[in-house]
Amino acid sequence: MTTGIVFFDVDGTLIPGVASSAVHIARRLGHAAELLEAEDLWDRGLMSGPAVERLDAIRWAGSPVAQVRAWLADLPLVDGIAETVAWCVEHDLQPVLATLAWQAVGDELCDRFGFLHANGARVAQVDGRYTGEVELSIDEHGKLEHARRAAAAAGIPLADCVAVGDGRSDVPLFGAVGLAVGFNANVAASAAAHRTVVGGDLRAVIPVIEEWLGR
Repeated sequence: MTTGIVFFDVDGTLIPGVASSAVHIARRLGHAAELLEAEDLWDRGLMSGPAVERLDAIRWAGSPVAQVRAWLADLPLVDGIAETVAWCVEHDLQPVLATLAWQAVGDELCDRFGFLHANGARVAQVDGRYTGEVELSIDEHGKLEHARRAAAAAGIPLADCVAVGDGRSDVPLFGAVGLAVGFNANVAASAAAHRTVVGGDLRAVIPVIEEWLGR
């Protein structure tokens, strides 16, 4: 029986450092520096999320879907993801990704580690190639809406859910769940979190969640 959901962010949480999963792909496509600058502007509130998505997506035009997925095989990731997902399942907690990362990234992490599902922005595809058009845009409020839908589908109030994240896009979700855990979080996310953890292994959040479950 499912007793709750743990929502995990991707960029900055499962993927450490300032370089996002989108930048990981952009390095292969040749526009990493441009995207890093755009993401920094977004983080400072000087560029909209959809504008960043469009800047990135247009460079995907013509790329085979299978090639982009292959590039995700060597994503830099924190340690302990598989073990943390397994712990969630063992404790009747659904492990779900709530992220602004591209859907391709969420799909890769779900397949690799066993997250149940992921939201994400999408680049349109035709005949196995990306068109360069943004098919679905998502922002921090979209992340929260995804969590609400997932909780409603499971028949679980958000008050019985956990969110693990690191940045600005996690703040709305942090304000809605029963436990918000900042993992290597920035100032904004740390201020919104109930608890914070610093380290290179995702398993560090387990004792925090375990303590909350025993409340």
